[in-house]
Amino acid sequence: MDKYIEKFIRYLEIEKNYSPNTILNYKLDLADFAKFISESSIDKVDYLLLRKYLAVLKEKSLGARSVGRRLSALRTFFKFLTREGLIKTNPILMLSSPKLDKHLPQFLTEEETAKLIESAFGKNEEDQMGLRDRAILETFYSTGIRIAELVGLSLDDVDFIGGTAKVYGKGKKERIVPIGDAALKTIRKYLEKRKKQTDAVFLNKFGKRIGIRGVRDIVGKYIHIAGLKHGVSPHTLRHSFATHLLNRGADLRTVQELLGHANLSSTQIYTHLTTDKLKSIYDKAHPHA
Repeated sequence: MDKYIEKFIRYLEIEKNYSPNTILNYKLDLADFAKFISESSIDKVDYLLLRKYLAVLKEKSLGARSVGRRLSALRTFFKFLTREGLIKTNPILMLSSPKLDKHLPQFLTEEETAKLIESAFGKNEEDQMGLRDRAILETFYSTGIRIAELVGLSLDDVDFIGGTAKVYGKGKKERIVPIGDAALKTIRKYLEKRKKQTDAVFLNKFGKRIGIRGVRDIVGKYIHIAGLKHGVSPHTLRHSFATHLLNRGADLRTVQELLGHANLSSTQIYTHLTTDKLKSIYDKAHPHA
């Protein structure tokens, strides 16, 4: 089993160009399955054995989303093995994934977003870390990029004149996103004040490129200061970015491009509207409103 997993992971790295985080998840999921079939060879895996594995996952009280992710990894794995001729038939074709509950993404209102950004100490231009924090919040909301894309930003990626940023998304796919004047202005102030000059846009207190955990801590800090609801994260700003664009008339295809979604179905979760927006449309459209 290990040699097949090794071949598959190499395929994901070289041919599919998957991100390190995605590859790590595949490794963990396949290692769990390998442990389950430790007494059986890969060519002995059939539909019934996969059903037993699914039952074991459910006994562990894993949520439908976690089970679905495990099965997704196995689908890709067995598809690869079948295509490469390493197994004769694909045993997972008849296995259905658990139905997922549809959860609307959490987002902030425009007022809450403004309150969060204003809570950062970027107005004091002598406060280097405050300027950095303000710039991070401004950049998140201005671009809608993912946290990994933000920490990966380098100075060469930001076009201060054209008002765009080049980011590298899932699968190392490159895309250009607009970045607003407020974010660019704060980034400039931060770069002017910081002592260490290096290629990374955002640095930690040790002068090295900031990491994902560091950004999460920064966002969490200002969520607390702004007195916002629990469960708000860096990804909430991405949700807010998409929601506010759609509420103000942006089309779904444009938002898809900005978010870097490969499929439109991923963007369609943002087609929800706030209660205020729904009421506004109702008041304007219904003759007896």
